[in-house]
Amino acid sequence: QVQLVESGGGLVQAGGSLRLSCAASTRTDRYAMGWFRQAPGKERQFVASINWIGASTRYADSVKGRFTISRDNGKNTVYLQMNNLKPEDTALYYCAAQKTLYTVQASADFGSWGQGTHVTVSS
Repeated sequence: QVQLVESGGGLVQAGGSLRLSCAASTRTDRYAMGWFRQAPGKERQFVASINWIGASTRYADSVKGRFTISRDNGKNTVYLQMNNLKPEDTALYYCAAQKTLYTVQASADFGSWGQGTHVTVSS
């Protein structure tokens, strides 16, 4: 399994931006990568995913047009740029990885998970 470490979370006002990073312990150039989030008292939900080469991305409807997922395979890192943040974006954000050439988005499709980074958006 791949070890994943997220960073970049924090407290931001509504309308602000954050960029999350997820560093992998191994080469990820054959891995699909994804971001999920879990708010207190709620189930974990899909946010965004990207295929192994970065040519295909998927987003949850709630973040389309505001969030952008990208990757740098040379650095074994995936990013989540979050703009125009809203209080409802407050959650623990997880990075996930799965060795596949396909674009995946179901949490069950991912075999490796990070510990998460907290994002809090104040109104």
